[in-house]
Amino acid sequence: MKRLSSSRREVALLIGLKRSHQPRWEAEESLEELAQLAVSAGAESAFRVLQERSVPDPRTLIGRGKAEDIRELCEEGVDLVIFDEDLTGSQQRNLEATLQRKVIDRTGLILDIFAQRARSREGKLQVELAQLKYLLPRLTGHGADLSRLGGGIGTRGPGETQLEVDRRRIRRRVIKIEEELEKVQRHRALLRRRRQKQALPTAALVGYTNAGKSSLLNALTHAKLPVADKFFVTLDPTLRKVILPGGRAVLLSDTVGFIKKLPHQLVAAFKATLEEVRASDLLLHVIDIAHPQWQDQEQAVAAVLEELGMATKPLISLYNKVDKLPHPEAIAFLSRRPQSVVASANTGAGLSELKTVIAEMLESLEESRAQRQVRRRG
Repeated sequence: MKRLSSSRREVALLIGLKRSHQPRWEAEESLEELAQLAVSAGAESAFRVLQERSVPDPRTLIGRGKAEDIRELCEEGVDLVIFDEDLTGSQQRNLEATLQRKVIDRTGLILDIFAQRARSREGKLQVELAQLKYLLPRLTGHGADLSRLGGGIGTRGPGETQLEVDRRRIRRRVIKIEEELEKVQRHRALLRRRRQKQALPTAALVGYTNAGKSSLLNALTHAKLPVADKFFVTLDPTLRKVILPGGRAVLLSDTVGFIKKLPHQLVAAFKATLEEVRASDLLLHVIDIAHPQWQDQEQAVAAVLEELGMATKPLISLYNKVDKLPHPEAIAFLSRRPQSVVASANTGAGLSELKTVIAEMLESLEESRAQRQVRRRG
């Protein structure tokens, strides 16, 4: 447990859980990422607690004794307690009753960040759908708790009033949002068919949140997408045309970033957006090579792609932010990886090579497609 800073904005106490079979460094890294998420949401992470348990407590996750210790710690100006694990509705209510503080879990925190970032009508609908599905099983007694504990992080989006209505009205709202998002999905499918008629290939940018996807799109297309050193700056998909060597064009699509423990509610809600990834000709996996845990992040993205059924889609690995990597031997090693490019969206290094690799892969895919058509005809 350590004091990190003092602030009276919305002071958060972060709690992680280390299981007996889990390396301590892994639990600490996850807690560090939770701190970054809290800052992205607008909180000040003042305390961190890492609790070791062989089995999570069914009532409070961390056990009654530890919960009482946390309650004393909360008296030092803590407004909000954030858990790095998913809490059941009963666990959340038990903890709020014990701590007398607002309690949210990792999924609730990520959903709150999405609620702050959503700008388009589609984005807002997707976030609201995810939040309602997340809150529905937690609805019992939740409205009263929120009234008592106040607003702020973890309560944005649908709003307190909507959370207090009965389950039937919330389910009707969920159905209505899903119907509207189906219309969005059909409209996107229509646009994709038009692009296919123009024989314009597409490449989707995927990667861990804050890996530099929007910066890369800006560097390649001179777009002016907003970028910031925060998680989940981009929610809405953006398409931009890039001219490749030889004069042919490809459409690059920027998509929402992935993260470890990605909430299933978000995967389901962002189906229309992720359909752009599924329908693309190839994936461009942007990896922040300067991040200490870049390999873990690379694997986390691969796991999400597996979950979405896109693990076999053609993929180029782009190791971004090479300007922050001082080891030439590491750069040389990464450059030798198959279908990989080492580059920097910040300085422009490696972007010409990236365009060449994209052009070569598209040409290879077209040749394979033509060969399959010939075999079918034969």
